[in-house]
Amino acid sequence: MNTMLFSRWLPAVEKTSIVRKGALGVAGLAFVGGAVAGPAVAAQASPEHVGSPVSQSVLADKDHKNDKDHKGDKGDKKSDKGDRKKDRKGKPSRDRLVPHGVSGEQSRIPLSAEQADNVRAIVKATKKAGMDERAAVIAVGTSLQESKLENLGHLGDRNDHDSQGLFQQRPSSGWGSVEQITDPEYATTAFLKGLAQVDGWRDLPLTVAAQKVQVSAFPQAYAQWEDQAADLVAEAWNNS
Repeated sequence: MNTMLFSRWLPAVEKTSIVRKGALGVAGLAFVGGAVAGPAVAAQASPEHVGSPVSQSVLADKDHKNDKDHKGDKGDKKSDKGDRKKDRKGKPSRDRLVPHGVSGEQSRIPLSAEQADNVRAIVKATKKAGMDERAAVIAVGTSLQESKLENLGHLGDRNDHDSQGLFQQRPSSGWGSVEQITDPEYATTAFLKGLAQVDGWRDLPLTVAAQKVQVSAFPQAYAQWEDQAADLVAEAWNNS
């Protein structure tokens, strides 16, 4: 990966100057969007959106009872640790994947083996970047909207400017070379670098967080994929 790329991002371009082409048909499924602005622009996008004396025998009985209760507490703590250990081995909890629930009507598509591989690639890159399950959900949801999780090359007349790859990132906007943005790990890492610069991204609806990075002409389009993205990340998180 070209580690120096992000220090040479192109200057910001005004998002008002960019007009998207219409929805593109991919394998019979329309997709729109693409990363209009480069990473530097995405990072700067504005917000959208708890007495009486007692006998020694009574005291002794009370102390004995407290000791038993204390031992019981230790047992409960051990049990809690066991539960947490089981949680770590299982799928990520829903509240980590979708902390505030989904918004709007949801869409789903069946995935091919290649698309499933791309989900795992996104999750693996997210973990490698040291980011959590929520970041992976936002990344997968964004890719579902932008490319239907297909690592697209140039589509000729159907292409949205020079957008390519899982996130439809544009070389002309400073996202990297064609070779780089069509590499799933590089493309995901580039997206996550932009996401990490968005204040409070973990607490934002997926569509808002994605829009601040992608600066799409269709800012609400990402919302429909949050439920499927969460399910895909839940399945892939411990297998990537």
